[in-house]
Amino acid sequence: MQIEVLKSKIHCARVTEANLAYMGSITIDEDLMDAVNLISGERVYIVDNNNGERFDTYVIKGERGSGCICLNGAAARKVQVGDIVIIMSYALMDFEEAKTFKPKVVFPDQETNHII
Repeated sequence: MQIEVLKSKIHCARVTEANLAYMGSITIDEDLMDAVNLISGERVYIVDNNNGERFDTYVIKGERGSGCICLNGAAARKVQVGDIVIIMSYALMDFEEAKTFKPKVVFPDQETNHII
């Protein structure tokens, strides 16, 4: 049996941009991506702590060290710049493996989105 479990989590990052004109996705600072093992094109789930919105999209690599958390396209309507979001990805794995699996979680500084 396989189950879906939390793989990666960026907990409480600040939205730095919302770009409605872009065709879709979330742009994330490459340092944050590396810290939680996210890759370009990976599906992520986003929760906005300020307004309660929950939605999913895919990752685009942002400039390393920039602190960028930018919602693009339709997702830009779900957030405001300055909102605090949680970004999560999940993975399918064997039930026994899931029992001992440890997700990668980071708690970035909410002003700069740099890893604490």
